Amino acid sequence: MMPELGKYATEVLSAYAVSLIILVLFVLASLWRARRVRNELRKVEERKVQNG
Repeated sequence: MMPELGKYATEVLSAYAVSLIILVLFVLASLWRARRVRNELRKVEERKVQNG
């Protein structure tokens, strides 16, 4: 299924690996930020309930 890459196999496979690593880092950063924002929102909502 994979085409013959010839003498550029290392470069092409490295580019794929780097791209996948960057994609995973973006997803993890997005999940981390969403978790942080959700916690901040929960804190703000709790303060609002306490203050009436």
